[in-house]
Amino acid sequence: MAPGPVLLPRPAMKTQFLLCASFVLAGCASAPATLPAGSTVTLALLETTDLHGNVASYDYYKLAPDASLGLERTATLIRAARAEFPNNVLLDNGDTIQGTALSDYQAVAAPLPCGETLAIYQVFNALGYDGAGVGNHDFNYGLAYLNQVTGSRFDVEGVDPGRPACAGPSFPHVLANVVSVKSGQPLFRPYAIIDKPVTATGPDGKPLQTTVKVGIIGFTPPTILTWDKRHLEGKVRTIGVREAAERYIPEMRAQGADLVVAISHGGLDDSEYAPSLENGSWHLALVPGVDALLIGHSHQVFPNAASTVPQFNLPGVDKAKGTVYGVPTVMASLWGKHLGVIGLRLKRQDGRWLVDKERTTVEVRPIQPAGSAAVAADSAVLPLIAPQHEATIRYVKTPIGDTDFRLSTYFADVGDVSAIQVVNQAQAAYLADYVKANLPHLAGLPVLSMASPFKTGSAGASDFTDVAAGRIALNNAADLYLYPNSLVGVQVDGAVLKGWLEKAAGRFNTIDPARPGEQELVNTGFAGFNFDMPTSAELQYEIDVTQPAGRRIVNLRWRGAPLVPGQQFLVATNNYRAAGGGGFPGLDGSRTVVTAPDNNRDVLIAYIKRQRELRRDVNGNARSWRFARVATVGPVVFHSAPGKTALAREAGLDNVRELRADDGGGKGLALYAIDLGR
Repeated sequence: MAPGPVLLPRPAMKTQFLLCASFVLAGCASAPATLPAGSTVTLALLETTDLHGNVASYDYYKLAPDASLGLERTATLIRAARAEFPNNVLLDNGDTIQGTALSDYQAVAAPLPCGETLAIYQVFNALGYDGAGVGNHDFNYGLAYLNQVTGSRFDVEGVDPGRPACAGPSFPHVLANVVSVKSGQPLFRPYAIIDKPVTATGPDGKPLQTTVKVGIIGFTPPTILTWDKRHLEGKVRTIGVREAAERYIPEMRAQGADLVVAISHGGLDDSEYAPSLENGSWHLALVPGVDALLIGHSHQVFPNAASTVPQFNLPGVDKAKGTVYGVPTVMASLWGKHLGVIGLRLKRQDGRWLVDKERTTVEVRPIQPAGSAAVAADSAVLPLIAPQHEATIRYVKTPIGDTDFRLSTYFADVGDVSAIQVVNQAQAAYLADYVKANLPHLAGLPVLSMASPFKTGSAGASDFTDVAAGRIALNNAADLYLYPNSLVGVQVDGAVLKGWLEKAAGRFNTIDPARPGEQELVNTGFAGFNFDMPTSAELQYEIDVTQPAGRRIVNLRWRGAPLVPGQQFLVATNNYRAAGGGGFPGLDGSRTVVTAPDNNRDVLIAYIKRQRELRRDVNGNARSWRFARVATVGPVVFHSAPGKTALAREAGLDNVRELRADDGGGKGLALYAIDLGR
């Protein structure tokens, strides 16, 4: 791909021109022709990441305010950081436009008109964002929608490149490693160079007005081709993050970039490098020319000296200082809960700006410090999207059915299926009906379903699915099925099915029965949305957590007899899993027999509407799995919201007890113990 106009397509050129014009008005024209050697400047890079549509401090699934999240509170931190660092660049890392009912409302329920700007981008514009990357979930609604809301003109199949651009944000999106199959050119511009006016300090101590050319380059996980295959197959291809960086960073320098900031929507992984690597930021830090690294995707806080997350305990990673191979690096968790702040200390030498790594600081600022109240929301933010916010609330209140029991995931890790079984029932019923009508040669195969608990407390005590007994509305269905996946049916044999369950059992740590101290049951490095489970009386098994991962599924039985490896099944799942998401053995897209036109959430909503009333004995207590019994010397512990023991009892879990109402982790979680011998 030869560089050329693709780097700055027409809408982008207009944006850059407007940015530069505003800089001139701010004083760029008065910058000295030659900046004296020894001049210094502090430039702060401010990062938001994985906002997932959380503009308001509001939980649309619970229909209640939630002060622990929301861009309206991050905006308060942004304002404070700008007061502290007058020279600053505000950037977003991606996974921005999907994740809340507000997102779904604007994308699906009441599609955004071309002339209107997406709610979250309205706020970005008002806050003065300088640029943004693109995350994997930004592709979830398809290329046409992403093209529209970013004000782009993608040259891909299904999008008319000649159509005028729709309303979009007033800042550039950058993405270097996704390319149009049709044109062979990058989908977005790979990078942008922002002329940022700053006040520097001359060697004589006097202030100087000058400009720092900040280059930003974006990367997204190449695995989007798997996760959103239905939207992307045959339309785009990906490049490895390292290859893309090695190509474009020298070009950025040649075009005058003083600094190169990599906006990488991926975590850290020291696995052997491959162009398909999901979390390539560790390798990206080794590419010459990267001055700072903004990372995301993993929903973690970095730097964090106390973190036990494996990706922050790798060679070359300083989790206290916030560097990866010496490159200042920050990850600001998710949902607006934190603001990342890199205070770059720059010094003028040999006609260029150099980063003083010893004096540069990296920190992550929370909107709700441990033990303190959340910061106040910026009062200017919510009024910007008030009509959309209120319309979303009206939308999610639409009733679809009733339930006589509470559906929650507080104890999904230890066997409560109250929020899982109805999803599996809906998916299995849909797949069975589809096969009967369209694939009669497969109609004789037994149908299973796999679902997982999407919300398991990783973001704190409010991060659990919790649907009260009584009326079920659309917001509850969105809580039960969080993502806009599409339903897929796969044909697998008993051996693949067992491998599927073994992989899911990686959710647990290996327990030593003879160890006297507390042992953590749940492997926090294994996401809850990968803890797939069936809920069928016909399929039964145990998980032996005393065994290493890969050898934990025991007593696996189908209809009372040991499962035969060659037994064939149809399994309802989602497009992410069926195409290889999560790295489950045997699931790589080749076993797909049904690619449904409907998404999983709509399938669930339709099922609840047909059932009209959910009952625990029918829809909420069919466990396929249990832990293999083992007596342990010390307690086996896990974490959930405090005061929920009664829910465990209702789910038949009489071997669970609360040890401490506050586990000391700062997320509002309690410490529980489970007796594996019962």
